[in-house]
Formats: sequence, C-alpha cells, structure tokens
Amino acid sequence: MITLNVNGKNRALDVPADMPLLWTLRDVLGMTGTKFGCGMGLCGACTIHIDGQPARSCLTPASAAVAKKITTIEAIGATPAGKKIQAAWLASDVPQCGYCQSGQIMSACALLAANAKPSDSDIDAAMSGNICRCGTYPRIRAAIHQAAGSAREGAK
Repeated sequence: MITLNVNGKNRALDVPADMPLLWTLRDVLGMTGTKFGCGMGLCGACTIHIDGQPARSCLTPASAAVAKKITTIEAIGATPAGKKIQAAWLASDVPQCGYCQSGQIMSACALLAANAKPSDSDIDAAMSGNICRCGTYPRIRAAIHQAAGSAREGAK
C-alpha cells in the first residue's frame, strides 16, 4: 500500500511501487484526463504536476510521488494559473483534435506559475517537450501570452 496525494486528497492505493503514475491515475483512480502518448516521456501528453513541477507520468513510478502533491488536469482549473490558461485556451481556439491538450495545459500552467511574463523564448523552452500533431503551436503561444496578460491585469 502507498498513499498518494492527488488533487488535494490522500488516496491509499494497493499498487506496485514501480507502477507508472499514468496507469495509477487512469486505471486505478479512473482519472482519464491525463493521456497516454508515447510511453517514453517524449510527447508530453501525460504531463502532470508533482509539487508544482511538470512531470511525465508515464515514466514516474507511483512510489516516487509518495509524500508529494500530485496535480492533474482534472484539478488544474482550481489554480490561479490554471483558470487563466483554460480561459485563454478557449478564447484562442487552441484545441484541434485535443489529444495533447491536457499535457499542453499542464506545462503552460507550470510556466505561468513560475514566470508571470514569459517571452516567446521562455514559452518555447517550457513547451518544447509537448508535441501537438495538429500543429497548433502558434495558438498555444498566443493563449499563453493572453493568459499572462490577464494575470498582469489582475495583479494591478
């Protein structure tokens, strides 16, 4: 048995210590917002936050997240950055097929939480590990800038 804190709730789980968090979240907890993409940590579809930092859940064993705070796409909208990013995503019509979007949003939220005024190069660096097969990168960048602008306006 291990205990994981997922989206603010402690969950006692009977899973193998080396079970990837992706499968713990999806198969054991039924939280299907986090997507399986490549299984090698290269595409970013499985991105979650562990203690506020983006992490690839397909590569992270469940045991590595014990005593840490896990945030998934299901709860990111409750964070200040998450609210701004989700609103900007919709306003900018970012999703096309939508498959990669939960990972994209998780990476974008981590960026804005760490850097309220990211430059294009900051955005490109933070988002470089997230692949969008539909090529919505210009809309992703625009949405991040929009959310950052909203964050700055709210701080005035």
